[in-house]
Amino acid sequence: MTWVEKLAIVVGMVLFMECFAWATHRYVMHGWGWGWHKSHHEEHEGWFEKNDLYAIVFAIVPIVLFVVGLWYPALWWAALGITVYGGIYAFVHDMLVHQRGGFRWVPKQGYFKRLLQAHRLHHAVEGKDGTVSHGFLFARKPAVLKAQLRANADAQRRSARPARTPNTSPADQRG
Repeated sequence: MTWVEKLAIVVGMVLFMECFAWATHRYVMHGWGWGWHKSHHEEHEGWFEKNDLYAIVFAIVPIVLFVVGLWYPALWWAALGITVYGGIYAFVHDMLVHQRGGFRWVPKQGYFKRLLQAHRLHHAVEGKDGTVSHGFLFARKPAVLKAQLRANADAQRRSARPARTPNTSPADQRG
């Protein structure tokens, strides 16, 4: 393999992992996997939270790929791409956004500020439903995310209202 092919695999896997992370965060962690992820949206004591189990489970794939990649080099480079994404994630999400490990830098402008704002808007919602910004490296503008949060809240309020049946007034519905 040429160095260009190796680099393409690593970069491709980093991009793939952002898509995978978005889908997993949106549909697994805020879906049937909420039992583990809920700890990330609540105050907790200590260094670890139940949500960290996801990192352990997700680490199995690149470990296996590194081993199999000893015979199939493309898989080794794919594992490296996943690992690079994991390092970027650890910096952006754990250190920058949640300031784990004593990291205390708060960006005032630019890309990192936008990532920080997007993740804070993700945490602005209590519970697993109605959240925005499920990715980690690509964040939409905060104004767009705020508008989406308002729309999500409006939709939840509308769906929480009791349905009106024909030939009854809203006063009859209140009982």
